[in-house]
Amino acid sequence: MSFISGRKKDKKSPPAEQKIKRKGEAVSGEVKGNAAHGFEESGRKKEPILQVPEEKEKKAGKKRFRLRNVLAAAEDSKEIFRERGGVDRPMLVIILLLICFGSIMVFSASYAYALSKTGDSYFFIKRQLAFSAIGIALMFGISFLDYRFIRKITPLYFGGAVLLLLAVLVLGVAEGEAVRWLYIGSFSIQPSEIMKLGLVLILAYYYSLTEKQVWAKGFWRSSLFSTFIPLGIVLVVCILVALEKHISGTVIMFAIGMAVIWSAGGKKVWFAAAVGGFGAGVAAIIAFTDYATKRLDIFRNPENYSVQSEVWQTLQGLYAVGSGGFFGVGLGNSRQKHLFVSQPQNDFIFAIVCEELGLIGAVAVIALFVAFFMRGLIISKRVPDVFSKLTVIGIVSKVVIQAFLNIAVVTNLIPNTGVSLPFFSYGGSALIILFMEMGVLLCISRYSCLEKS
Repeated sequence: MSFISGRKKDKKSPPAEQKIKRKGEAVSGEVKGNAAHGFEESGRKKEPILQVPEEKEKKAGKKRFRLRNVLAAAEDSKEIFRERGGVDRPMLVIILLLICFGSIMVFSASYAYALSKTGDSYFFIKRQLAFSAIGIALMFGISFLDYRFIRKITPLYFGGAVLLLLAVLVLGVAEGEAVRWLYIGSFSIQPSEIMKLGLVLILAYYYSLTEKQVWAKGFWRSSLFSTFIPLGIVLVVCILVALEKHISGTVIMFAIGMAVIWSAGGKKVWFAAAVGGFGAGVAAIIAFTDYATKRLDIFRNPENYSVQSEVWQTLQGLYAVGSGGFFGVGLGNSRQKHLFVSQPQNDFIFAIVCEELGLIGAVAVIALFVAFFMRGLIISKRVPDVFSKLTVIGIVSKVVIQAFLNIAVVTNLIPNTGVSLPFFSYGGSALIILFMEMGVLLCISRYSCLEKS
C-alpha cells in the first residue's frame, strides 16, 4: 500500500482517451505521408522494407551498389516502402530494339547459307522467330511474377542446372573437341546456358541469407562469408563447365561470379588472389590441352596455317569487318556470308554487321549493349533488397561480358572460342534462356523503394 500511495502523480499512465487520440494522430500522419508519395492515388502494392536512405547513397558515391551500404545504414535508416508498378520502360525499349535488330541481322546473315545447306533461304529466320516468340512469351510471363517467388525457387533451379551439367558429361553429344549439348529427341539443350542464370540467382540468394555474416567483426569470419564460400560455388560451376572442354563458357562463368562477389562486398585481397589463380588455371589448361594450345597458336601465328584450315573463319571474319568501311556495303549485300564465313548467323554475325552496316552499325550495336548495362545499374539502385540488387547486376554483367568476348573474338583481340552474341546469334535454348533472364530483370524492375515522409 505504501508503494502504491507513494507514486508521483506525474508518472501515472495517461488516460485511455489520450492514448486513443495519440494513436489516431500517428495513423493520420502515416496516411498523409503515404499520400505524399502517391500511394493512395496509384493504388500500388506497398510493403515496409529497410533500405539505404538517400543521404547514405549520396555519401556512398561509387560504392552505393555494394552490399556494405545496405547493411551499414540498417540501424539508422528511415522506413522505406516497396512499390510495385509497371516494368522499366527504357529497359524494355532497349531489349526490344536488340531483339528486332538481332532478328534482322540473323535473316540477312543466314539466307545464303540456309539456301545452300537446306534449300530454304528462310530456314534459320523462321526458327529464330519461333524461338523468339516462345522467349518473348516467357519474358512477359516471368515479368508479372513476384520476384520473391523467384527467390524461393532459386535452389531448385540451381540444383536442376547442376544435374544437367553432370548429365552432359555422361550423355552429351560431342561436336568437335567439346561436349556441350544434350539432345532430347530433335531438341537440343546447352546446360551451360541454363547455369549462367542459375549461378547469378544462387549467389544473390546466398548473399540474401548471409547479410549480417558478410560484414561480421573479424577479418577471417567476414572473409569466409563474403568471399570464400561464394568463390567455392563459382569454382565448382567452373570445373563442371571446364570438363565439357568449354573454355569460353568457363571464363564467362567465372566473370559472372566475380561481378556478383565484387558488388556484394567481397574482400579485395581474396578477390585479386582468385582472379590470379583462375588465370593461372586457364593458362595451365591451355598448356596441357592440345585443342586449346592449337587455338592459341592460330591466334598468335595465323600465317603458319593454311587459309583452308582452322584459321579460315578468323581470316574471313576480319575480311568482312575490314571491307565494311564507315557506312558498310548495305544491308543484305555482304559478300563474305556467301559461304566464306562458316555459319555466319552464329558466332561471327558481328562480322556481317560490320560488313553490311559499317562502322556506324558496329557502334550502334555496342551502344545498345552499353545502354543496356547502364540502365541495369540504374534499376539496381532502386530495387528493394540484396537479392534483387545482385540479381540485376549479375544478369546485365553476364550479357555485357558475353557481348564483349564475342566482339573481341570477331576482331581477333582474343583467340577464337565459341561465344555467341546475345540477341543476335542464332540459337534455340540459349535464346530462350536469354529471354528468361530478361523476364527476371523486368520482373525486378517493377519494384522500387520509396521513402516514407
